[in-house]
Amino acid sequence: MSRMFRGVYIVWILLRYGLDELVLTSLQKPWLHVVVRIITVGRRLDAPRGQRLRQALERLGPIFVKFGQVLSTRRDLLPPDIADELARLQDRVPPFPTEVAVATIERAFRRKVDDIFVSFDRTPVASASIAQVHFAVLRDRQGQARNVAVKVLRPGMLPAIEKDLSLLRMLAAWVQGLSADGKRLKPMEVVAEFDKYLHDELDLVREASSAAQLRRNMDGLDLVLIPEMFWDFCATEVIVMERMVGVPISQTDRLRAAGIDLPKLARDGVTLFFTQVFRDGFFHADMHPGNILVSTEPETFGRYISLDFGIVGTLTEFDKEYLAQNFTAFFRRDYKRVAELHIESGWVPQNTRVDELEAAIRAVCEPYFDRPLKEISLGMVLMRLFQTSRRFQVEIQPQLVLLQKTLLNIEGLGRELDPELDLWATAKPFLEKWMLEQVGPQALFRQLRNEAPRYAKLLPEVPRLLVDYLRRGGPDGEQAQQRRLFEELLVEQKRTNRLLQRLVYVAAGFAIGLFAMQLLFRVQWWGY
Repeated sequence: MSRMFRGVYIVWILLRYGLDELVLTSLQKPWLHVVVRIITVGRRLDAPRGQRLRQALERLGPIFVKFGQVLSTRRDLLPPDIADELARLQDRVPPFPTEVAVATIERAFRRKVDDIFVSFDRTPVASASIAQVHFAVLRDRQGQARNVAVKVLRPGMLPAIEKDLSLLRMLAAWVQGLSADGKRLKPMEVVAEFDKYLHDELDLVREASSAAQLRRNMDGLDLVLIPEMFWDFCATEVIVMERMVGVPISQTDRLRAAGIDLPKLARDGVTLFFTQVFRDGFFHADMHPGNILVSTEPETFGRYISLDFGIVGTLTEFDKEYLAQNFTAFFRRDYKRVAELHIESGWVPQNTRVDELEAAIRAVCEPYFDRPLKEISLGMVLMRLFQTSRRFQVEIQPQLVLLQKTLLNIEGLGRELDPELDLWATAKPFLEKWMLEQVGPQALFRQLRNEAPRYAKLLPEVPRLLVDYLRRGGPDGEQAQQRRLFEELLVEQKRTNRLLQRLVYVAAGFAIGLFAMQLLFRVQWWGY
């Protein structure tokens, strides 16, 4: 019943804000304009379409807001007025009352806000679908005043998310049971992945730990700044972190005025993404413009500033190597190798013809090479690849859904920073270098270094093991020893069998003698 009511509410919101009219007017069919006039009778739809779409997503809750955030990064796919309104979902969702935020902080730390912070700004500086942020001044353990950002979880998030996830599970079950592509698309597994990421985002301690991991991983790269976490003031509903100062990456005019090299910034973004994915297998998976600033401080000028680590993606060593080989083959236009990798991994049936899959992949990808980013749409490439995957029964990999989403975000950001960016030429050297590190001498030395503690434990035992082995005569001596043991076992078995045979004979003779004595006794008794 709760799913049904939620579904009815969603439909009511869509009608309330006229999203049906928005969809129909976007279709170039004359007769649809008549339909629009009919369905809009009695409804006041005076607000601009972008505003209505944004307000509808805000009313529907965090899952829909996140969907709007992803769309907001794809200005190549959206009209400017809609893209501008959806951009407000990145950090300008209506905030919840400051009194609620203060109560949450005091409940989490069991202290008054004024006892924790030297000062606390009660006006939130940013508000998103899951949490809002307040600036404050904190006195650290050394007694030094530090400018901090306090992130407070929005109240009532868990029930709201559970309602939508329950509805998604039901829809996924229908798709999996009724659709011919249900098994290939794995909708239940995709929703399960989405469920895990959303619940992880509701635990701010997990977010703080992800930020700390990324900060360690990125140390020394000189491309990105990640805020320090103050662990004495981190709880499930509240985290306190270093305050970062920079220009939002979406404000390209301000960045140019500050002297930021936007083409270099775009290239650095591609390098940063591929480093997190392929070197570390641990990447920031919510890279919309609201979560990215650019530093203008002299000592860190031009570096990225990453915020909001509620959603991070992870890849196994197998996934990393498989994806890197695919990307490398793709950048080299080795479509046959791409097809072979898909078959080897089991993503397509083993009886798939390599030449047919190779030709299909070439038809999708070849038109987009040697073009600047402004002439490429990864969204369209992925759509055409999706159509090809359906033909060849390619199975969807739920663990890579976040990676695909992040890749689309990266493309959207790169398009805004430098439309002339050659995405392929920028990424190719990095991936080739990474592949060399994985299979070359560096990889061998790295494996030896990682195994050194284990080898150090085993080395002192090697002389004794070698002496024992030689005493047994090596392989031949060991086989001879086994033969001797087997022969001794046979001799012992024969001896045991003879002993058992004698015991049987003795027992049988004893039984026969006993029977004869009883018979003799009875004969004598009858004769008497």
